[in-house]
Amino acid sequence: MHPADAPPTEGLLGHPAPPADATTVVPLPPALPETKGLLAPEPEPTPEPTPVPEQVPASAARADTGRADTGRTDTGRTDTGRAEPERPVRRRSVAEDTLTPEEWRAAGYTPPTGIPVPDLTAGAPGEAPWPDRMRTLLRTPMSERPAFERTAREMHPSAAVTRNVPRILDLTLRIGELLLASGEAAEDVEAAMLGIAHAYRLDRCEPQVTFTLIGISYQPSLVEPPVTADRVVRRRTSDYTRLDAVYELVADITAEKVTVNDAYRRLAVIRRNRHPYPAWFLALTTGLLAGAATFLVGGRMDDKAWLVFASAFVAAVLGDRLASALARRRLPEFYQFVAAAMPAAASGIILSLNDWGLRGSVVITGGLFALLPGRALVAAVQDGLTGFYITAAARLLEVIYLVAGIVIGVMVILYLGVGFEANLRPDESLVGVSYPPVQMVAAMLLTLAFATLLQTDRRALALVTVNSGIGWASYGALVYNAGVNPIAATGVAAGLVGLFGQLMARYRNGSALPYVTAAIGPLMPGSALYLGMLAFAQGHSSAGLVSVFRAAAIAMALAVGVNLGGEIARLFLKLPVGAERPSLYPVMPRRAAKRTRGF
Repeated sequence: MHPADAPPTEGLLGHPAPPADATTVVPLPPALPETKGLLAPEPEPTPEPTPVPEQVPASAARADTGRADTGRTDTGRTDTGRAEPERPVRRRSVAEDTLTPEEWRAAGYTPPTGIPVPDLTAGAPGEAPWPDRMRTLLRTPMSERPAFERTAREMHPSAAVTRNVPRILDLTLRIGELLLASGEAAEDVEAAMLGIAHAYRLDRCEPQVTFTLIGISYQPSLVEPPVTADRVVRRRTSDYTRLDAVYELVADITAEKVTVNDAYRRLAVIRRNRHPYPAWFLALTTGLLAGAATFLVGGRMDDKAWLVFASAFVAAVLGDRLASALARRRLPEFYQFVAAAMPAAASGIILSLNDWGLRGSVVITGGLFALLPGRALVAAVQDGLTGFYITAAARLLEVIYLVAGIVIGVMVILYLGVGFEANLRPDESLVGVSYPPVQMVAAMLLTLAFATLLQTDRRALALVTVNSGIGWASYGALVYNAGVNPIAATGVAAGLVGLFGQLMARYRNGSALPYVTAAIGPLMPGSALYLGMLAFAQGHSSAGLVSVFRAAAIAMALAVGVNLGGEIARLFLKLPVGAERPSLYPVMPRRAAKRTRGF
C-alpha cells in the first residue's frame, strides 16, 4: 500500500493533515467527565463540530489539541479568513472564589492560580548596583529563584538571540578569575558570574567559587544534560585599577549594553593594560610607607625622627628588591616575606647597638606595617561571615603562612641582636595616640603609599586618604579621649572605614576594596606583633603569647568591623527599582547568607 493511501493514525500530537479532496471535520476535545470533589469543575456542554469546506493546513487542524497556531493573526482569525471556533470557558468553583492564597497556604495546598513569586527589577536593571541585584538571586535557592525579566527591546519578536553557551561560560569564568585574583570576596565573585550568565539569557546557572578553583554549571532544562566549566586561579595580583575596569565591564554586561564579542574585546584590553605605576616608583613607595609608619608608632617629631625615617625607608626598599629577586627565581611567596622582613629587623638592631636612643624598635615596627597582609585578612573574614567557609579557611591559612614568614625573618635577626646585647626597648613603639597632629598626617601618608602599592586608580587616591583620616581620627578619639579599649576602638574605626568605603564605591560605581583595604593600614596590629616576637626572642614565652593573641584579636576586630560597615551601608541604602516601568510584584529583599538554621 502506498503511504499516501494509509489510513490516518491517531497519536499524541493529533491527527495528520487530511487529503486535498476530502471534507474534514475538526472535533473539539471532549469535555472532561464530572469529578466529585471540592475543586471539580462544573460540566460543560460539548460544542458542535465545525465543518471545514476546504483543505485546512495541518497547523490549523491541530490548533485545538494544544499545538501552536502559526497562521493565527492578532484578530483571532486564521490566514484563510475563517473565524476561529470559540473555546470552552472554564468556570471557577466555589472553593476557588472563597479561599484566599493565605488560607490555601495554611491548609498546606497550593492555590490553583499559583503562588506569586517576587521578581527582580522590571525591564532595565535600573539604578541599583549590580552586586546588590545579583546577591538577591545568589542568596536564593534555584528552585525559588524568580525569572529574570528582559527589556522591551529583547522581548520584541524580531529580536532573535542566538546562544553560544560554551563561549558565555568561558567569558564568565575569565571575569570571575580576574575578580578572585584581585582579592574580591567569594560572594562578590559569584554574584558577578551569575549576573553575566543572566544577562546573556542563561538563567539556570549555579556558580561556585573556592580559593583556587571557580566553576559554573548551566542546565538548559530538566531533560537536557547540564553544561559545566571550571577554571583554576593560579596567579594573584593586586591591581585595583584593573579591578575597577572589570567592575565597569560587569556593570555594562548586566545592564544589557554589551554583546559577548564586545565583552571579549574589552576583557582582552583590560588584561593587556599595564600597571599605572612603574616598578621603581613602587619600590620608593614601599620605603615611604615604612617611614610614615615610624612617625605613626613613634609619634615624635624631633631631630632623631628623620634618621629613624631614613633607616626605615632604606630597609623597606632593600626588602622589596630582595623579595622581587626571589620572585624572579620562582621561589614561593613564603620565602619572599622571610627575605623582605630581614632588612628592617637588621636596621633596627644596628640602631640599637649604641646608647644614642635612635629607637630601633620603631624601625622594626615600621617595617612590619609594609608587610602585613591586610587585604587577604579582610577577604578571609568576609568569606567566613558570608558562609563561604572553605574559601575563608584557605585564605586564613594563607594569612597565617605569610605572617609566619614575617615572624621567621624578624625572629632570626632578633635572636642575633639579643645575642649581641642590642638595646631594644619595646616601649618606643607603644607611645599610643600621644601626638595627634603628627600621627594623623603619618596615617594618611601611610594610606596613600599603601593605595599606590595596590595599584589604585589615581582618581581614587584622594577618597582613600580621606577615608583613612576618618578611621584614624575615630580610633584616636576613642582611645585618647574616651579611654576605650584599643581592640574595641579598632573595631569601631574599621566599621566606619567600611561604611564610608562602601558609600564611596557606590558613588564611583566600583568595588569597595580600593577604598577600604588601604584605609585600614594604620590600624594594623604591627606593634603588638613586634612585641610578641621580641618577647619570644628574649625568652619570655608567656608575654609573647599574650602579645600574639592581642595582635590576632586586633586583626579580627579590624576585619569584622570592615565587613559590618559594608553590610550596614547595604542595609540602609534604598535599592531603587527599574526606571522604565514598575514591577508586577514587590522587589525581593536582599536575603541574608543563611547557610544553617542553628541546629
